[in-house]
Amino acid sequence: MKKIGKDDFISGFVPHHNHGSVDYTSVASGHVHQCLDVTSPPIQSEDGSHIHYTEGYVVFEDGHTHHYKAYSGPAIPIGNGMHVHYYDFYTSEDNQHRHHVKGVDHPAPGDR
Repeated sequence: MKKIGKDDFISGFVPHHNHGSVDYTSVASGHVHQCLDVTSPPIQSEDGSHIHYTEGYVVFEDGHTHHYKAYSGPAIPIGNGMHVHYYDFYTSEDNQHRHHVKGVDHPAPGDR
Protein backbone atom coordinates (compact mmCIF):
# COMPACT_ATOMS: atom_id res chain seq x y z
CA MET A 1 0.00 0.00 0.00
CA LYS A 2 1.21 3.48 -0.88
CA LYS A 3 2.22 5.60 2.11
CA ILE A 4 -0.36 8.27 2.91
CA GLY A 5 0.71 11.59 4.38
CA LYS A 6 -1.18 14.33 6.19
CA ASP A 7 -1.61 16.35 3.01
CA ASP A 8 -2.86 13.51 0.78
CA PHE A 9 -6.51 13.58 -0.29
CA ILE A 10 -7.96 10.06 -0.25
CA SER A 11 -11.38 8.71 -1.16
CA GLY A 12 -12.82 6.12 1.25
CA PHE A 13 -11.56 4.83 4.58
CA VAL A 14 -7.90 5.09 5.61
CA PRO A 15 -7.24 2.27 8.11
CA HIS A 16 -4.18 3.51 10.04
CA HIS A 17 -4.71 7.18 10.78
CA ASN A 18 -5.24 9.29 13.85
CA HIS A 19 -6.12 12.90 14.62
CA GLY A 20 -4.63 15.62 16.77
CA SER A 21 -6.22 18.62 18.39
CA VAL A 22 -5.20 21.69 20.35
CA ASP A 23 -7.95 23.26 22.41
CA TYR A 24 -8.76 24.91 25.72
CA THR A 25 -11.13 23.67 28.39
CA SER A 26 -14.07 25.66 29.68
CA VAL A 27 -13.42 28.13 32.50
CA ALA A 28 -13.93 26.60 35.95
CA SER A 29 -12.69 27.98 39.28
CA GLY A 30 -11.31 30.99 37.43
CA HIS A 31 -8.92 29.22 35.06
CA VAL A 32 -8.62 27.10 31.90
CA HIS A 33 -6.28 24.30 30.82
CA GLN A 34 -4.82 23.65 27.40
CA CYS A 35 -5.72 20.25 25.98
CA LEU A 36 -3.19 18.75 23.53
CA ASP A 37 -4.51 15.48 22.17
CA VAL A 38 -3.71 12.62 19.77
CA THR A 39 -6.34 9.94 19.18
CA SER A 40 -6.11 6.19 18.81
CA PRO A 41 -6.25 4.61 15.35
CA PRO A 42 -9.82 4.36 13.98
CA ILE A 43 -12.45 2.06 15.45
CA GLN A 44 -14.82 1.06 12.65
CA SER A 45 -18.55 1.27 13.29
CA GLU A 46 -21.33 -0.86 11.84
CA ASP A 47 -22.60 1.99 9.66
CA GLY A 48 -19.33 2.14 7.68
CA SER A 49 -17.95 5.16 9.52
CA HIS A 50 -15.49 5.17 12.41
CA ILE A 51 -14.71 6.85 15.72
CA HIS A 52 -11.55 7.38 17.77
CA TYR A 53 -10.72 6.82 21.45
CA THR A 54 -8.54 9.21 23.38
CA GLU A 55 -7.29 9.66 26.90
CA GLY A 56 -4.78 11.90 28.56
CA TYR A 57 -4.19 14.86 30.82
CA VAL A 58 -4.78 18.55 30.27
CA VAL A 59 -1.79 20.85 30.75
CA PHE A 60 -0.85 21.62 34.41
CA GLU A 61 -2.43 24.91 35.47
CA ASP A 62 -3.41 26.56 38.76
CA GLY A 63 -1.53 23.89 40.74
CA HIS A 64 -3.26 20.82 39.30
CA THR A 65 -4.24 18.82 36.20
CA HIS A 66 -7.24 16.76 35.04
CA HIS A 67 -7.52 13.39 33.30
CA TYR A 68 -9.96 12.49 30.53
CA LYS A 69 -11.14 9.43 28.59
CA ALA A 70 -13.45 9.95 25.62
CA TYR A 71 -14.67 8.80 22.22
CA SER A 72 -15.10 11.08 19.24
CA GLY A 73 -18.21 11.33 17.11
CA PRO A 74 -18.31 9.67 13.66
CA ALA A 75 -16.27 10.92 10.69
CA ILE A 76 -17.46 14.18 9.13
CA PRO A 77 -16.33 14.58 5.47
CA ILE A 78 -15.04 18.11 4.81
CA GLY A 79 -14.25 17.77 1.10
CA ASN A 80 -11.09 17.07 -0.88
CA GLY A 81 -10.80 13.55 0.58
CA MET A 82 -10.42 14.69 4.19
CA HIS A 83 -12.52 14.29 7.34
CA VAL A 84 -12.71 15.46 10.96
CA HIS A 85 -14.46 14.35 14.16
CA TYR A 86 -16.45 16.29 16.74
CA TYR A 87 -15.59 15.74 20.40
CA ASP A 88 -17.47 16.74 23.55
CA PHE A 89 -16.42 15.49 27.00
CA TYR A 90 -15.69 16.43 30.60
CA THR A 91 -12.43 16.04 32.47
CA SER A 92 -12.09 14.27 35.79
CA GLU A 93 -13.01 16.20 38.89
CA ASP A 94 -9.88 17.45 40.63
CA ASN A 95 -9.43 20.32 43.08
CA GLN A 96 -13.26 20.37 43.55
CA HIS A 97 -14.12 21.10 39.89
CA ARG A 98 -14.02 19.73 36.34
CA HIS A 99 -13.84 21.24 32.85
CA HIS A 100 -15.78 20.79 29.63
CA VAL A 101 -13.87 20.24 26.36
CA LYS A 102 -15.53 20.35 22.95
CA GLY A 103 -14.52 21.06 19.38
CA VAL A 104 -13.32 19.52 16.15
CA ASP A 105 -9.99 17.73 15.65
CA HIS A 106 -7.51 18.35 12.84
CA PRO A 107 -8.33 16.89 9.39
CA ALA A 108 -7.01 13.49 8.32
CA PRO A 109 -7.00 11.67 4.96
CA GLY A 110 -10.12 9.77 3.92
CA ASP A 111 -13.66 10.93 3.38
CA ARG A 112 -15.38 8.41 5.66
